[in-house]
Amino acid sequence: MATKSLTRRERIHLRVRKVVEGTPSRPRLAVFRSSKEIYAQIIDDLSGVTLCAATSLKKSGREVSGSKLDQARQVGKLIAEMAKAKGIESVSFDRGGFLYHGRVKSLAEGAREGGLNF
Repeated sequence: MATKSLTRRERIHLRVRKVVEGTPSRPRLAVFRSSKEIYAQIIDDLSGVTLCAATSLKKSGREVSGSKLDQARQVGKLIAEMAKAKGIESVSFDRGGFLYHGRVKSLAEGAREGGLNF
């Protein structure tokens, strides 16, 4: 019987998701970091709805530029701006199994600068 072995990041993400949960009053800010881009979503897990999302992709409509760290900070500010427009003040931060440094930390700092509490 073949079993799928999980990567280290996937195992860490499962461990984090046991604790972090998005509710309507305090949704989850989920981060995904690929080798080129960074993505952030604010999710209400109880209803299974993505409330807003931001990305560093050029075709997303909003222009982010600079180094990858600068792009991550800009995406953090953008997601905070979108959340404020929807009336969201505080979120639970889900780092997606990634270590909290580099681009993930930069996105979190940008979101805090934008006014989100977590």
